[in-house]
Amino acid sequence: MRAIGVSNFVPDHLDRLLGEATVVPAVNQIEVHPYFQQAALQRVHERHGIVTQAWSPIGGITSYRGMKKRSFDDPTLLEIAGQYGKSAAQVMLRWHVQEGRSAIPKSVKPDRIAENFDVFDFELTPEQVAAIDALDTGVRGGPEPDSITLEEYGRPIPEA
Repeated sequence: MRAIGVSNFVPDHLDRLLGEATVVPAVNQIEVHPYFQQAALQRVHERHGIVTQAWSPIGGITSYRGMKKRSFDDPTLLEIAGQYGKSAAQVMLRWHVQEGRSAIPKSVKPDRIAENFDVFDFELTPEQVAAIDALDTGVRGGPEPDSITLEEYGRPIPEA
């Protein structure tokens, strides 16, 4: 059995791949956070049994890409966090877990890594999930998938 994974594939990319490949991707790693949820793409994933893996799951990209809103400062997320004695980041990670996504938060700091893992002792209510869902702006923080080319992002790999 073979398994493949893809990254930043949008529905058109998946349609093309599924029309030519015999193996359905096990995972599509995409930008997903409360401000950019890609619901239509996630429905395509569900239809084909593809796991949605969120990169920038806590909206870290909203902090350094000149976005007007930072997810870490969002009043809705902070209000929910306060109800559980958690951080906004923990609320966002719990939201991903409850929605069935794989989330890969980035951190090199041991205390943040531990905090990111500490999301299994509370559960968001349906109303809280709906409030987070309502934060979607539809605005991508990362690069447009069609702009991700070898010419644009390729780097030479030095010989070892």
